[in-house]
Amino acid sequence: MAAAIAAAVQEQAQQHGRAPEPARGAAADAEQAVGGATLRAIRGRFDEEDFFGHQPTPTSELPDPGPLLENLTRCVVEILAGARELDQIARWVSDDVYRHLLTRVALSARAREARGQKATRPSISIGSRLQCEPRDGVVEATVVVRGRSRARAVAIRLEGLDRRWRATAIHVL
Repeated sequence: MAAAIAAAVQEQAQQHGRAPEPARGAAADAEQAVGGATLRAIRGRFDEEDFFGHQPTPTSELPDPGPLLENLTRCVVEILAGARELDQIARWVSDDVYRHLLTRVALSARAREARGQKATRPSISIGSRLQCEPRDGVVEATVVVRGRSRARAVAIRLEGLDRRWRATAIHVL
């Protein structure tokens, strides 16, 4: 089989009056010289993440992130207080954020149980919000949350993926 391919490559090169092209760069993974002709085995550089993974979206194609930042902040505080299920925001956060929040939820539930407290909806108000865009399609923000006894800050990083915002980092300070 290899000899037949080598002969076909050599014949085609002679018909066009040129020598077979040598392998170039990363596209050629293997070379084999057979009867004076060079055979190249080219493996496809198919990375399924390029086609089936999350596709970045520029900021111009995304809605205003302000309402999402405030709602996500409120939801995260309520989730950590035990008043809301984590699954309710699963579509708006990345897998890493989901796992991080799942750990925090388990720890806060254990702490409430040790103190003998029930899970109650916290009485909070959203304070100031500071946001910046370090690059196109990314928003980083801090949102101040005021409760009865203290104020907290929630740091959120939103990335435009698949034409919608997704939180790729959330930290409650």
